[in-house]
Amino acid sequence: MVMDLKSALAALDAQEPGSLLGIRETQWLDAKTAPYQLADPKAVEELGKDVAAFANGGGGVIVVGIATRVEHDEEVLDHVVGVDPATVNVDQIRKLIRQRVSPAPRGVRVGWSGADGERVLFIDVPAQTDHALFAVPAPVGKPGAPRPDTVAVPMRDGDSTYWLPRAEIVQLLSAGVRASGMPTAQTLTDLVRQTVSEAEPDSGPRVGQGLPDREREMKAAYEELADAGLGKPAGEAWVQGAAALQDVRHEVDGEPGWVLCLVPGLPPVVVAEPVWQAIVETGRRAPDGQDPLAAVGFPRPSTGTGAPWVIPADARRVDLDGGSWGPGVLACSERGVWRWQPVPHFGLDRGRSAEIGTSGQTPALRLRALVNLPWADPGRLEVSKPRRALLEQQLPYSAVAGAVTMLSRRRGAELSAARWERGAFGNSTRSVGYTCTIAGPEGDPALTASVMVALPSTMESTVVACADVLIENPTVWAAALGTGADTRLGLDEVQAVLLAAWETAAELLPGVVGDPAELSWAAPPRTELRMTCEQPAVNGVLPVLDTFIDLAPLGTNDDRPKSQMAVTVTALPTMIQPERHHLLREALVHMANAFGYVDAEVDVL
Repeated sequence: MVMDLKSALAALDAQEPGSLLGIRETQWLDAKTAPYQLADPKAVEELGKDVAAFANGGGGVIVVGIATRVEHDEEVLDHVVGVDPATVNVDQIRKLIRQRVSPAPRGVRVGWSGADGERVLFIDVPAQTDHALFAVPAPVGKPGAPRPDTVAVPMRDGDSTYWLPRAEIVQLLSAGVRASGMPTAQTLTDLVRQTVSEAEPDSGPRVGQGLPDREREMKAAYEELADAGLGKPAGEAWVQGAAALQDVRHEVDGEPGWVLCLVPGLPPVVVAEPVWQAIVETGRRAPDGQDPLAAVGFPRPSTGTGAPWVIPADARRVDLDGGSWGPGVLACSERGVWRWQPVPHFGLDRGRSAEIGTSGQTPALRLRALVNLPWADPGRLEVSKPRRALLEQQLPYSAVAGAVTMLSRRRGAELSAARWERGAFGNSTRSVGYTCTIAGPEGDPALTASVMVALPSTMESTVVACADVLIENPTVWAAALGTGADTRLGLDEVQAVLLAAWETAAELLPGVVGDPAELSWAAPPRTELRMTCEQPAVNGVLPVLDTFIDLAPLGTNDDRPKSQMAVTVTALPTMIQPERHHLLREALVHMANAFGYVDAEVDVL
């Protein structure tokens, strides 16, 4: 349900503009029945005013192609009229926004939503982080011919737009004077001239303007990249994090613009505007209002040559240097959908959900794969009855069920994990849990497999999927086998169980709450692989892992033996089997080295 700007943009990105019907125009939403007629100077002035008002008011979206009705003196989005894409020049809209609004607002996105015949155009104006006041040439005199000495500041107020009164502008100027000293008359004149001149197609700022300390560096990069046909700067340069950025217009009309990006320590990169928008939009899904580029990082060359790099509009892959999300890649599917994916790496960080579902359990040995799935907009997810029923059919044939059966077959018995029952994690509209228990001759549990998946809660902000294999009691398991076989696991068996648990948690269980292919990340997905002894001995001390697992292939432990070891894998949950097996082996070596097995190598696994 659309309740705010974030959910409205999610609905538009999901090609569901009809989800906006029934809501009212508000501080962050403006609906228009027909497109801006850009041949009309008045319409051009209106476009600049609307965008600047949202930029000054914390962000918003303009939706074109939806008619409204009046209810209690408020405009309510009534029905989709639709817009013919052939009648709209999206690139011209982008250029006019850059020309008419000063400073040019960052991250403005112009796109389409909906199916053919009911497509709407939307202009997403994100909240601006530089605390600037956005102005347009004052609409005085003849439309299309603004005076060269006057600007105006539009503001959003509820569902309407007004011009900031002169008295309030004076107060803002006075506050600025108190903070930074009195500007000279020439400075004020230059400021007004710059604002108005940006509306004139034959003038504009210079490369690096606005960043005097980096202007020379940006000019040199611009000249190196001149062969890309960048055209002229479309606004002043700005700093975002450590990067210096500037929008430039392509010289050929109808072609997308570019963003010149300079990050210290990396060669200069110029990115086609549509690709740049995809990068920013990906990072915008980060929670808590984090700067999008601080989350995903900046584009970087995919080679180590140190030469300048051009990322064109038809690029299908962008390497990112890694912000708070770590190193990643933005890849475009055949359907034109951009998705972020992490570059696989390992760590030892323990997540908040590491021990989820373990309360009251004390198995001799637990082998666990727990996948954290921080999907954006988790409110769209739900546990449906048909999906639950499908999972019940699939579990007896799942990878984790096969791993449990394998452990018994290797010891000469046929104890299959075929009967799965609800529990012990609890089942509700927000969680699913199933367990399969192999009992000994006296009915005591010997071996248990369990799975669970849960939607975000007040305690956990991500979707969590987990698959466990528990050796409840080695003595009872030996009795159930009836073969006298040793119940101590080999390292190859541990790998097989963890691999099966990881595959089940990452690929089978998430489908219970939604379609992962339609979801985007709000943070990197991580998998925790754990081996833990949890049943205390008579003296209350936990046994060490060597008691239940033959760890000899890892070599000598230079530290004291451990009762638990764990490793975190940051990688896409879905992957082909050979890739998962390769990552598992590397992860186990990373874990072993960190826990004292300094001679462990992939070759021994």
